[in-house]
Amino acid sequence: MSTRTYKSRAHSHPTAVGRSLLSIIAAKKTNLCVSLDLADADAILTLLDTLGPLICCAKTHIDILPFSTPGAIKTFTSRLTALAESHNFLIFEDRKFADIGSTVKAQYGGGVYNIASWAHITNAHSVPGPGIIAGLKEVAATISEPRGLLLLGEMSSKGNLGGGDYLQKTLEMARMDREFVMGFIAQTGVENKEGEDWIVMTPGVNLGSKGDGLGQQYNTPDSVVREKGCDVIIVGRGIIGAKEPRKTAEEYRAAGWEAYEKRVEEGR
Repeated sequence: MSTRTYKSRAHSHPTAVGRSLLSIIAAKKTNLCVSLDLADADAILTLLDTLGPLICCAKTHIDILPFSTPGAIKTFTSRLTALAESHNFLIFEDRKFADIGSTVKAQYGGGVYNIASWAHITNAHSVPGPGIIAGLKEVAATISEPRGLLLLGEMSSKGNLGGGDYLQKTLEMARMDREFVMGFIAQTGVENKEGEDWIVMTPGVNLGSKGDGLGQQYNTPDSVVREKGCDVIIVGRGIIGAKEPRKTAEEYRAAGWEAYEKRVEEGR
């Protein structure tokens, strides 16, 4: 768990995307990432234009969107990029790559989605071994703007096989490439050795619900940020399913930021 401020970490984080994310968090006073699990591209863009000032990151699942043509995909990602620039947030495509290096290289850098061209951040499972990091990094090196990778150490669903030894082995794999791997998807903070500063982004955050009947388990912003040492709260249905998404997003932003300030204060 880091008790340093986001601002101080932004100056020294080993990855370019990590420095950018931490700078945005500090400047906007928000550690909120909204998860846009909607099957309507226009609805996503409209919602993001509303929520943009309150978030540090927008998480997408582009493969659940029903595009009619490749051109429609390009139009969507161009508008998404424009919103990210206008409201100063990063785009995180939650692709969860899980194949050998040569395959993920093709998936990340090509296909109909061309994820590397517009997503600042993506993620991957560590099951295939370090080759998955190498494959994704090769693609990232061809992009003019920095790209960052999160490794999945632990998910928020009941019975997931992450955490414990799996998370520890994933951490060891990440240490092989600290210039590209910026952190983890996990439910708790991870150990930082000298020169390390892993950013932990945590899904399954909700101020009210405890679960969804399909295995999802929720925690509060205070629990994941102050108690467990995570850095970014990822909130989906708690916001996008609300009657007043902007008002609700502000509640999550305030709760996440308060939990962070308490963590820093308690660490002094």
